[in-house]
Amino acid sequence: MTSLTDADATPDGYGELRAQLATLTTEAFRPELAEIDRLATAEIARIMNGEDQTVPVAVTERLPEIAAAIDATAERMARGGRLIYAGAGTAGRLGVLDASECPPTFNTDPADVIGLIAGGPSAMVTAVEGAEDSKELATADLEALELTADDTVVGISASGRTPYAIGAVEHARAKGALTLGLSCNAASALGAAAEHPLEVVVGPELLTGSTRLKAGTAQKLVLNMISTITMIRLGKTYGNLMVDVRASNEKLRARSRRIVALATGAPDEEIEAALAATDGEVKNAILTILGQVDGPTAATLLSESDGHLRAALAAAPRTT
Repeated sequence: MTSLTDADATPDGYGELRAQLATLTTEAFRPELAEIDRLATAEIARIMNGEDQTVPVAVTERLPEIAAAIDATAERMARGGRLIYAGAGTAGRLGVLDASECPPTFNTDPADVIGLIAGGPSAMVTAVEGAEDSKELATADLEALELTADDTVVGISASGRTPYAIGAVEHARAKGALTLGLSCNAASALGAAAEHPLEVVVGPELLTGSTRLKAGTAQKLVLNMISTITMIRLGKTYGNLMVDVRASNEKLRARSRRIVALATGAPDEEIEAALAATDGEVKNAILTILGQVDGPTAATLLSESDGHLRAALAAAPRTT
């Protein structure tokens, strides 16, 4: 007669998975909060706010690893590589969110920073049953992108055990791409699979296992760092000004003019003339003013400087 382990013998048939979840910090039960539903709303809000304040501290502890991963990512993107996020559920949605905000903020091509979510675009608003459990689905999603060694793939999973995220990282690493594994548990399977494990341990959630809370906040903070600092390294900013902003609406057009004003101190008439001469490109407009060059020359200098405004300014043939 074949014997069953205690984990396999559970009535629901999920004994092994339940045992695995029980070992995860993100799934831990907090008995001190067992009657939180009986507290006043203001008290629950105070507790949640206190919990949230621990997240940046957890991120701080991983800053050296995060910085090293960003430098490696920027190096590859400078060679034409892409930044690709892959996750399921909340983690996948956060990746898609970060990727979708790069074109308007940094004027990147939508194909340069990509967010993949298990189950496809519809999973952004509706759960796709079983999608997160498939490594094969992650492989197929990445195969469609035709990965190169200059690409970076970031697997995102609060638990660090999500098959879709692990499968994405394993496939990417086999293709020679750079791999990052962002999770909220130490010694995770995702971290082990990635070249750069980024394990931000925020501890058990206020609601047991609800990783859209502290874990989700931690992931958002780290993704903000990855995309923003990578873009800074690529010359997408001038100081703390978004000089590659894409003016796609009235607010952004007004912001564009303000950015040129902050960078140059020029009067409105000169700013309008510079933007007209550069087809509304903020970085080029700044260069025409500070470098005392015309629009075509500004475009050439920026091209020769790989888009870095400071380098283009240094190369500008100013007249005295």
